[in-house]
Amino acid sequence: MIRRNLFLSLSLASMLLFSSCKDDSEPEEEIIEESIEFTKEGELSLIKAEGDTIRKLDIEIADSQYEHETGLMYRESMEELQGMLFIYDDAAPRAFYMKNTYIPLDIIYYSSDSTAVSYYENAEPMDETSLPSGEPTQFILEINAGLIEKWNIEIGDKIFFERID
Repeated sequence: MIRRNLFLSLSLASMLLFSSCKDDSEPEEEIIEESIEFTKEGELSLIKAEGDTIRKLDIEIADSQYEHETGLMYRESMEELQGMLFIYDDAAPRAFYMKNTYIPLDIIYYSSDSTAVSYYENAEPMDETSLPSGEPTQFILEINAGLIEKWNIEIGDKIFFERID
């Protein structure tokens, strides 16, 4: 009986000791997450292999290691005529994935001469499956899912881009 009372007393004391002393009269601080806005850093033309322009896009440019690693992560949306162009110093086999990416994307891999060598359509948001280029690539373009099909982008098509000041 003494053990039981001692256990109950210790349990009650522990609960009181570890319970919160928060003053409920103070309003809770609201945490506001900032949305990441698109920043136009260049213009890109999608060009058919025979030379006709498919579309012109406004692009954000990812050319630092940090930008390569984060890309379009945490974005809520992107306009149809916007995209992100990843630029690397050299051509090499590369692979992307959709970790922390909320919007479905089409991903197009381009060689050092700006020719499309492979692509993935409708990459699933938040999926960490590797999406390898299969060929050496120097440029990768991410656009909204469904646009490869809608615009009839094919292997062999090219890109031309310019940075803006």
